[in-house]
Amino acid sequence: MTPSQPIKPAAESGLEAARARIARQRAHPPGQDKARAAAFGPSGPRIFRRGPWELLATVLIGLGVVMLMQPFALALFTYSFVTILTGTVMFIVVSHFPE
Repeated sequence: MTPSQPIKPAAESGLEAARARIARQRAHPPGQDKARAAAFGPSGPRIFRRGPWELLATVLIGLGVVMLMQPFALALFTYSFVTILTGTVMFIVVSHFPE
C-alpha cells in the first residue's frame, strides 16, 4: 500500500470481497454455463459432430457404388463417380470434426 491510501479495517475488506464475489456471480450466473454447454458442447456447436456426418458420407459412398453397378439407367451410372468422390472427400473432411 502506498502512504496516501488509508488502511482499511479487516471487516471492511471482507465486505468488499463479498461485494466483488456477488458482482462476479451476477455477471456470470452458474446456470448460464450449463445452458451454453447443452447447446454447443465443450468444443463447438452440436451440428459439427462427427457421428452423423460420417454416416451421411458412408451412405453417399454406398449410393455411388450402387449407382455404378446398376444396369438400368445410364444417368445414374454417369453420376456414380461424382457421388463416390463427394462421399470420399466428405468423409475425409468430417473425420477431423470433434466427436
